[in-house]
Amino acid sequence: MLLRVILSQDDIRRITIDSMPETVDGLHLMLKNKLGLEGDLVVQFQDPEFDNELCNLSSMSELPKDKVTLKVYSKNLESYHTDSTLDTASLSTSSEGSPIPSTSHTRQLPQPFDIPTFSYDVELKLKKGNEAFHEDGTLLDVSKDTKSDILDKIAEAIYVHNAYPTREDYDLVSQALVDKHPCLREPGSVSGWYCWKFSLKFKMGNFRQKLRLAGCPELKINSRSSGTPGKGKLKRARKSEVNFLPDIPVGKTQPSLEEERTEMVTEMKKRKIDWQKIKGLMTSTFSLRRKEIVEDEPPVADVRERWPALFSERQIEAEFARLTSVDLKDSLFAGLDKYLLRFLGVYRARMGLVELNSLLRTLDIDGSNQRQRAVVLMGLPHYLKDGSTLYKKVQVTDAEEDWTKGMAVGILMVAQIDELVRFAVVLEEEIIFPSISDFPTAVALLMGLLFALNIDYPRGLRYTFEVIQKVLMDIGGGQCSALVHGLKNRLLRKKM
Repeated sequence: MLLRVILSQDDIRRITIDSMPETVDGLHLMLKNKLGLEGDLVVQFQDPEFDNELCNLSSMSELPKDKVTLKVYSKNLESYHTDSTLDTASLSTSSEGSPIPSTSHTRQLPQPFDIPTFSYDVELKLKKGNEAFHEDGTLLDVSKDTKSDILDKIAEAIYVHNAYPTREDYDLVSQALVDKHPCLREPGSVSGWYCWKFSLKFKMGNFRQKLRLAGCPELKINSRSSGTPGKGKLKRARKSEVNFLPDIPVGKTQPSLEEERTEMVTEMKKRKIDWQKIKGLMTSTFSLRRKEIVEDEPPVADVRERWPALFSERQIEAEFARLTSVDLKDSLFAGLDKYLLRFLGVYRARMGLVELNSLLRTLDIDGSNQRQRAVVLMGLPHYLKDGSTLYKKVQVTDAEEDWTKGMAVGILMVAQIDELVRFAVVLEEEIIFPSISDFPTAVALLMGLLFALNIDYPRGLRYTFEVIQKVLMDIGGGQCSALVHGLKNRLLRKKM
């Protein structure tokens, strides 16, 4: 289908897609992914029944069949309204016009990093300093106040993207600073920005503390003044989630959200569940659920008892969209199809691995697209030499209590003699989704659960899940481990 998308008077784009999503929410997600949009969207279409005047789109059945003109813009609201349209705007604006950091981040710093504009007097000093540097190489003598102003502004700009930047992020930003303002280079430093890096690191710590004291939930959770000094690991977004720990929506309180959670549990016990009602309740209680999951780190069984709707297939997909603003299944399947032949090529180059060889031979019997997707996913742990396998094969005749023994995370392949009859997703030795028709869908749902329940990738499969997330689903792909980065480069170089 052909789409003509009007973003502004000067930005009108032509998009071709294979098929339209079934719902308006699905269309919003698709437009966000393809056009790089953020926030809650308003989508209007040219209605032929009203001489092509624009009307708000409320149902996909309203659209013409073959080609359509859409007008799209973002409302940038501050609360959650639907399962798949989220406020992921990274900046709001104060009355003075200066940017205020939001709790929604892209989690990945842009490359190259855009150094912000400083206060007028600092910009004036830098302008003169840069002129002197270009004239005779003179470096600017930076006063304490000027340095503090520079670091404050850069810390705010970094926080917009990530509250906990990595060592590589600090390198990136510090280098960008001296590239833009060479008069700030450090004499005697090989890189010219070594001390800026460490000053910036300390400034970010102070900036986080200020926001923590102001009540920012994503930072307050890691406060050591709450009577839990040195407790556990740092609780932060580790999978490039853009809505990791959101604030309670305006007009809501924790008790009122608890009432909605109880209402959701009651609805899930009914013989005929109102899924539209569940959708609304799960969306409005998202902040309460994330607070419980991130702060308390409860076992899967406890989460399942308090949030039974989360363990339905449709709500796992919706929760993944709330967390990442990305469609769960579409992102995985699109990535698989993009790299399918390249993956099979690199697998064939490693035919010495018995497990890969065995998987590739199955394509001689069934070379369908679905089977090729499954082979790519099944082959990842073997190719990457991870310490565990993603799946376990059991027979229908085996004792069911033995199926999941010792299985913390993975997929069961249930076979009747030599024929696979179904797949099941397992977490903490418990079957979550017992009857899935194909392996790629099972992997997608497993990824959705790991994100929704804030479960770290198991050590023995960390490279496998990193490839699935960062290469196939393209979530946080800008920062990869050396092993995954090498594989990604090889895939991109591989000829089809």
